[in-house]
Amino acid sequence: MVEKIRNPIIAALDVPSAEQALKLAQQIAPVVGAFKIGSELFTSAGPDIVKKIRATGAAVFLDLKFHDIPNTVAKAVASATRFDVQMITIHTSGGGEMMRAAEKSAQDTAKSLGLPPPLVLGVTVLTSIDSNALAEIGCDSNVGHQVERLASLAVKSGLRGLVCSPLEITDLREILPAHIQLVTPGIRTGAEKADDQKRTLTPREAIQAGASWLVIGRPIYAAENPRAAAEKILSSLG
Repeated sequence: MVEKIRNPIIAALDVPSAEQALKLAQQIAPVVGAFKIGSELFTSAGPDIVKKIRATGAAVFLDLKFHDIPNTVAKAVASATRFDVQMITIHTSGGGEMMRAAEKSAQDTAKSLGLPPPLVLGVTVLTSIDSNALAEIGCDSNVGHQVERLASLAVKSGLRGLVCSPLEITDLREILPAHIQLVTPGIRTGAEKADDQKRTLTPREAIQAGASWLVIGRPIYAAENPRAAAEKILSSLG
């Protein structure tokens, strides 16, 4: 269950192989709250990597961003729930019916297995997307408006958590129920080279804005000493 996460840092295992992921996880496990397994690692290593990380006792955020017809997403969420992961992502742009199906599947599957239900997180607008990219695909070019619209739909559809960029946290906290968990990628310390993340804050800024959890990738896994980098980020939150 999400309560097992002992600090707000979710370290992204965004590496190409199971061997690298397990080595990184072993290095930084004592100073992070959970591990994110995303598309690159899952595609490379398969479901076995989820089982291996869970076997260490670590919480897992399975970030595969399901987006399909409701029945397909419900089945995918059920499969993920059977891994006993603590968080799963879906795209809110899949619509209310899809989100309701995902949440129901997580609850029902977990209950049948005697497990705590995973937190199904609705992804609003990817942190690589800016106003130009939104306009290009025919959406409201105001990123904040689009995030709020999708977030409100997600809550109405029964989701208990959302993924959003750090820059939307403050506004979302003003319009969403207090119990909604906000998971925040796009965390940068300021020491990294420029990359494809366009809407970022530092770890401390994001927590102060109201983030529940911080997904931190490159600032940790690409550091010369990942353990030291994670420790420094954790100490900055105090």
